Amino acid sequence: MATALIGLGGNVGDPVAAMSAALEAIATHSRCRVTAVSRLYRTPPWGKTDQAWFFNAAARVETALEAAALLDLALGIERANRRVRTERWGPRTLDIDILDYDGRVIVSDRLTIPHPRMTERAFVLMPLADIAPDYRIEGRAVTERLGDVDSSGIEIADASPDWWRKA
Repeated sequence: MATALIGLGGNVGDPVAAMSAALEAIATHSRCRVTAVSRLYRTPPWGKTDQAWFFNAAARVETALEAAALLDLALGIERANRRVRTERWGPRTLDIDILDYDGRVIVSDRLTIPHPRMTERAFVLMPLADIAPDYRIEGRAVTERLGDVDSSGIEIADASPDWWRKA
C-alpha cells in the first residue's frame, strides 16, 4: 500500500457536499482507504481573485492504486461532480490534487508529484499541516513552510475532521 496526500477544494455550487462526496468515493473504493482528513477551511481565491471564496481540505489515503490510476480516480470523481476545466485557477465545483504519492518524485505529461505549487499556497499547506505536519517538502516540514506564505483571510469552516461525514 502507498500513502497519498491529496488536496480538495471548490467554490461553485455546494463545494462542501462535492468534497464530502469525493472523500466518500475514495473511502469506499476497493483499493483505497481514507486514514485522515483535515479540518475544513474557507479560503480567499488565489491566482484569479475575482471569484467566490473556496472551501479547502486535505486527506491522507492508503491505496493499492498506482499514482496514475489514483489520478484517473480523482479525475473521474471531478467529472461526476460536474468539474469543467475552462479557466486556469478559475471557479470549480471540485478540485482534487495529488500532493504526494509515497514520497516519490513523478514527472509526466499528466502528473507531477510532489505538486509543483503547493509550497506557494496557504490553502494547501494549512489543511496539510492538520494531517501531516512533519511531511517534508524539499527538506522542510509543512509547518515550517506555512511561515513562508500569506495565510491571511483563511478561516476554519469546520474544526471537526469528520466534517465530510456530516455533509
